[in-house]
Order: sequence, then C-alpha cells, then structure tokens
Amino acid sequence: MLIALASDHAGFDLKSEIGRYLGELNLPFKDLGPATSERTDYPKWGYLAAQAVRSGECDRGIVICGTGVGISLSANKVKGIRCVACTDCFTAILSRQHNNTNMLALGARVVGVGLAKLIVKLWLETEFESGGRHGRRVDMIAKIEEGNIDFL
Repeated sequence: MLIALASDHAGFDLKSEIGRYLGELNLPFKDLGPATSERTDYPKWGYLAAQAVRSGECDRGIVICGTGVGISLSANKVKGIRCVACTDCFTAILSRQHNNTNMLALGARVVGVGLAKLIVKLWLETEFESGGRHGRRVDMIAKIEEGNIDFL
C-alpha cells in the first residue's frame, strides 16, 4: 500500500510526525508537500493528494491542515474520493468499515501526535465491510458524483 501524504503550513509538523510513523510501520508513502512550514493554501495540497489516490498512483491518502476540515473539503471535490475529517478512533474505524474512505484528514490544531498516530493506525488497518447496505450506500455516493440520483 502506497500512501499519499500532504499538508498545509498548519499541518506541516504533524505531517512530518506521521511520515516518520508510517516509516516505523514499514508503510511506503509519497510526501507530496509542502517541503517547508511556510504559509500555503490547503486546497492545493488536498487536491494533489486526492489526485494521487484517484489516479491509482497511491492507494490511500492522509492530509493535514489546522482542523482537517478545509483540506478534506478540497480532497472531496475530486471524483472518487471519500475523505473523512477525523478526530477520534471510532470515526476512523467506522469511516473505513461503512464508507470505504480512501483518504483521512487530520487537524494538527485539534488532535495531538499520539492520538493522530492511533487514528492513522486504526484507519489503515480497518477493512471495508463490502456488500450489503454499506456497499449499496457507497455506490449511491458514486452515483451522486455522476449526477445519477435515480435511487431517490
């Protein structure tokens, strides 16, 4: 599994910590930037990571800004991306089991390093409960992206 990793300036330090942690877990990742903590705009980095996931270059993505919200909104504008802004372990697990999220957004000003690492670990380890109601609902989300709302 190759993971896209990106942040804005507010998430830069946590991105560095998560990169080291992924290395400890022997999980390859691609740091898409930025290279410094100089002020930058989160939509750029959310988009770049989402494109890497959408294209298949990376299997999943982790993006970080101050709250996790702005960068997740940017990532979710890319077709096929299901990015969860996550601040707790329960959401990390259920977002994978029920929603098949392919990107995780963290808020560097909201979660500490220890909790962020645990969220990442749980999110990466949890499998999607495909089929049944969860598969049907994820398919409905994809239909909405296509403008096909025949299920209403």
